[in-house]
Amino acid sequence: MAAGILMPKAGITVETCIITKWRKQVGDTVNVGDIIFDYETDKATFECEATESGEILEIFFNDGDEVPCLVNVCAVGKAGEDCSALRPVLEGDEAPAEAPAAAPAEAAPAAAAVEAAPAAPVSTGDIKISPRAKALAESKHIDPHFAAPTGPYGRVIERDIRKLIESGVGATAAAFDGASAAGMASGTGLGGRVSVNDLAAPAAPAAAPAAAAEPAVEYEDVKFSSMRKAISKSMTLSLSTIPQLTHNTTFDATELMAYRAKLKANAEKLGLPNITLNDMVLFVVSRVLLNYKDLNANMLDDKTIRQFKDVHLGMAVDTDRGLMVPTIRFANKKSLAEISAEAKALAAQCKAGNISPDLLSGATFTISNVGSLGIESFTPVINPPQTGILGVDTLMTKVRMVNGELQGYQAMGLSLTYDHRALDGTPASKFLRDVAFGLENFSLFLSK
Repeated sequence: MAAGILMPKAGITVETCIITKWRKQVGDTVNVGDIIFDYETDKATFECEATESGEILEIFFNDGDEVPCLVNVCAVGKAGEDCSALRPVLEGDEAPAEAPAAAPAEAAPAAAAVEAAPAAPVSTGDIKISPRAKALAESKHIDPHFAAPTGPYGRVIERDIRKLIESGVGATAAAFDGASAAGMASGTGLGGRVSVNDLAAPAAPAAAPAAAAEPAVEYEDVKFSSMRKAISKSMTLSLSTIPQLTHNTTFDATELMAYRAKLKANAEKLGLPNITLNDMVLFVVSRVLLNYKDLNANMLDDKTIRQFKDVHLGMAVDTDRGLMVPTIRFANKKSLAEISAEAKALAAQCKAGNISPDLLSGATFTISNVGSLGIESFTPVINPPQTGILGVDTLMTKVRMVNGELQGYQAMGLSLTYDHRALDGTPASKFLRDVAFGLENFSLFLSK
């Protein structure tokens, strides 16, 4: 009996995933555990393993389709088995109606008249179209209403748009309504498309001499990935809804640098991970935040703030696909070595692209470190619904007066952005001051 293979649910908060590439095709034989397709959420990519053995009888979605979790993506069974009952019916979809029987031809002249009639758009109004087909239609300035859908449940897919391009039939978006009313199938536009000029002209004018072609403008339109869309949505929401202010300060990093050098020299002997300056910042912040409840919080609305008893630190990680922010949960209860080891493990999963979406949520405060890039000061953007984010800046050499003489020292910058609805400038400044003190006196801070 044929069985369906479901789109996995990659995390509690994930509702849909996008199929990026099919590894198997209809007619291929698969065994349980074989990789059949790749898929992605807005943050990570995964491989889907077959949960059934047999021949792939039908594939219900194409590359680029966004599929709800726990919905059949394909059917597996024995050759010839019926799998129609496994085809998913999504919200807004209707099972395709059977085509009515064709009426017998009355006479040859009537058939000739039908053959000569201009083609009309296949559909009007809203249509079902896959993301890849939509992107291709937009890039080629083709109206997908003229495409004959061959995808599941009347969906226009990429091959339908390519066939439409090859046929030379189409209309620009501006001319679509008029072309439908006039029954026009082709015009003077690129590839025979109907343009607004065709609709305005009562008769085709004599061909004018071809104008000299202008040099092509060289550019490329790049569609956002799912991850880039998620980042765009979050940052737009943050800057448009949160009154954000940023305070900047520097601290003397002399002791911090000396302590790290001592750890690095004895890490192998003590069995410690390679503890970095960022790990030490994470450690100090996880303790100081306990004294600033309004920064270790989420804004539920303009009138309610949720203060957390423990610190769940978000840690910004740069990857090839974009920025990810995994969470070190209960960071306030973990040692420096434990925070260092977990931070490295989470960063590695982010860069590999296989981190669970559940590890990318639940943070109560975030730290973003751009010090390695030489940035002396910046304005980090709050990740809603959090109320603050700490930027860690680069090491720099500063001078100060000691006993009447100028003395150089290593300083590091800190940039705190906070939600002014949740707290005012004074407590925000005090938090920054306490973090700087903890880092300046790190060995003393460890003894608390």
